[in-house]
Amino acid sequence: MEPITHLLTGACLARAGFNRKTALATTVMVLAAEAPDLDIVAYFGGSVTGFQHHRGITHTLAGVPLIAAAVVGFVWLLHRWRVQRGWQPKASSPPLRWPLLYLFACLAALSHILLDFTNQYGVRPFEPFSYQWYAWDIVAIVEPALLALLAAGLLLPLLFRLINEEVGARTKGPHGRAGAIVALLLVVAVWWFRDLQHRRALANLQSQTYLGAEPVRASAYPYMTDPFTWYGVVETETFFGSMHVDSRTGEVDRERRMRVRYKPQETPVTLAAKSSPMGRVYLDWAAYPYVEVEKLAPPESGYLVHLYDLRYTYPEENVGVLGATVELDDRLAVRRQGMGRRALQPAD
Repeated sequence: MEPITHLLTGACLARAGFNRKTALATTVMVLAAEAPDLDIVAYFGGSVTGFQHHRGITHTLAGVPLIAAAVVGFVWLLHRWRVQRGWQPKASSPPLRWPLLYLFACLAALSHILLDFTNQYGVRPFEPFSYQWYAWDIVAIVEPALLALLAAGLLLPLLFRLINEEVGARTKGPHGRAGAIVALLLVVAVWWFRDLQHRRALANLQSQTYLGAEPVRASAYPYMTDPFTWYGVVETETFFGSMHVDSRTGEVDRERRMRVRYKPQETPVTLAAKSSPMGRVYLDWAAYPYVEVEKLAPPESGYLVHLYDLRYTYPEENVGVLGATVELDDRLAVRRQGMGRRALQPAD
């Protein structure tokens, strides 16, 4: 998920009652809920290295204790710096319990992995023991419904508190617990609803034939604006098909615009691209990999090999997102490689 959803989830978890157990719980849980995305620093090593380590060890069960320790250590340093400058906690604040803060940081970091699991990009939670990707495929990376629910769970109690203060009502202790709990429960309800629609979309895709061929496998991927419209991908023995499927009516390819991509034969060019560093990393992640070869026109020589994952090549778009490109010379040595069609980096 995008960062705001993670941050709001950490805040709601803290407000759900953890902030009543120890001081600094909200700070720690908000930071820990987003901290696994620190793996973005790997992109300083180039797009190949960045893509290889994105949602890597920081998004694993083995990495959670390390992420939690880093967050708590950072907050401890910040707290010590503030105390040395005369800061004092409020009298109404709960006592500071560092072991509890570490446990809460672990919980918040786990929430990050869970949220990332719900979308189609996926996670590798059992790395380094297993590098298999897992994805629930039920919500988009940017999911407006979740953002709205989490934000409302935090902001509405604040608004009600301001109203109460205006009329002279007194409040005790941290506020917003009920709103945060309701927001988190509604997030689970959204997951249940989207999972139900996802299962229906999959069943509809699997019950069809495509150009007379039975599907070998099928997947359905969400849109962020319509919970009933899904992007379907089917694989047969000879081709891939991509189309829309309506989970409410059961209609598959309602626009009659199914896009067919026949499976290309392997050639020395495609094999060379797939064995490149970019190719190996990309194919390890892609669920529906598809390869296109472009011969460079004179005066240039060589080939551009485009790698796509059909999970992100939507029917309404001409070019898929999250694609990779490998440029080969005439001897099929890797000249440049990277994510996208441009800004390729020279091979080492």
